Amino acid sequence: MSIQAVVLLSGGADSVTCLAWAVKEQGLSCLALSFDYGQTHQWEIQAARRAAESFRVPHRTARLDPSLFSASALTGGSPIPKGRTSGEIGRGIPSTYVPARNLVFLSLAAALAETLGAETLVIGVNALDYSGYPDCRPEFLRAFEETLRVGTRSGVEGRPPLVEAPLLEMKKAEIFLLGTRLGVDYSLTVSCYDADDQGRACGACDACLLRARGFREAGLPDPTRYKPGVTPPSRGSSL
Repeated sequence: MSIQAVVLLSGGADSVTCLAWAVKEQGLSCLALSFDYGQTHQWEIQAARRAAESFRVPHRTARLDPSLFSASALTGGSPIPKGRTSGEIGRGIPSTYVPARNLVFLSLAAALAETLGAETLVIGVNALDYSGYPDCRPEFLRAFEETLRVGTRSGVEGRPPLVEAPLLEMKKAEIFLLGTRLGVDYSLTVSCYDADDQGRACGACDACLLRARGFREAGLPDPTRYKPGVTPPSRGSSL
């Protein structure tokens, strides 16, 4: 069976929802692509593998030189921000920004898509409930699509890959409601920036706070596993 779409799959809630959307809602034959770039939260790669298996799609992990991304808190370059308020999240570019990450990932996904003859790239970026990352914005995606149009063989031949970002304008609660309808098991996902070696969440990083608020606002039970002694942020969180 030919591959129609390459889905960037981190193992977090958003990317797994995108995989469900591509497979269940769009009926696409997909390949899930993850990246090992030296991130401290390595458990997410295992989460991605389990999620791909749950939707019966092939999964590949590309390993990149960690030194290319060492300036980020997500690769151990500085402490992970904890306990930020809703007013702080999304204001400025945080230390968890990974240099050019989505640009690099989408470029490699585009190369794989051309190799496989796939016509679609799917990415779980979100411009509403996000932490200030410039590569999660609509203008970035528009610019990247133009780059594919002029900088790839398929593009100059008039059939550039389509970049799909189905969650771009959705709130976290809407994302969880969509994924639940499509059969996502969110207990398989890991969103935390500082998860332990068993994939248990810290409950205080930006990703944990946004995830907990999303489940709360959606009226859904939160299946997140937290580290021992951690009070889930849904109880008394400032978000």
